Amino acid sequence: MNTAIPDPFIITRQFRAPRALLWQVQTQAEHLQHWLSPQGFHTIHADMDFRVGGSYHYGIEGPNGMQMWGLQQFLQIIPEQKLVHLQSFSTRDRGPGRHPMAPTWPEFMKVTAVLEDAGEGCTTYHLSWQPHESDEAGHAAFDGAREGMQAGFAGTFAKLDAYLKRLQSL
Repeated sequence: MNTAIPDPFIITRQFRAPRALLWQVQTQAEHLQHWLSPQGFHTIHADMDFRVGGSYHYGIEGPNGMQMWGLQQFLQIIPEQKLVHLQSFSTRDRGPGRHPMAPTWPEFMKVTAVLEDAGEGCTTYHLSWQPHESDEAGHAAFDGAREGMQAGFAGTFAKLDAYLKRLQSL
């Protein structure tokens, strides 16, 4: 049985926003609810305790009223530079949950976000997702979803880009 951890899913994107602003919109619930969801979804719940050991619990709703709940558990915080958390699906009451469309999806993903100055008011955002303590079925589900993750993050980052532009025009 091969339980080797798959290579992480990595996506890098440059945003026309200073690093301090990109950090702020990634670490405050009042900002996350405006962009952290797939295209066609909106946030219905956002509760954050931003500290190592704290969490961000959120709910999103999409087409036909479909709801998904998630939980981020913060492992490492280096202000304006790096954020590491465990990402999981959850229930409305913060209980453990599973991916509603992929039952073999890993229960936890280790997520690392790194922000770097890119000059002229721009920031490069490096995002890495990798199964955490998953079984072989979870690893296979993760590896098989790379194309979908690429498309999903493209839509989410488009929402983030639009939100950053809106904030900077105020």
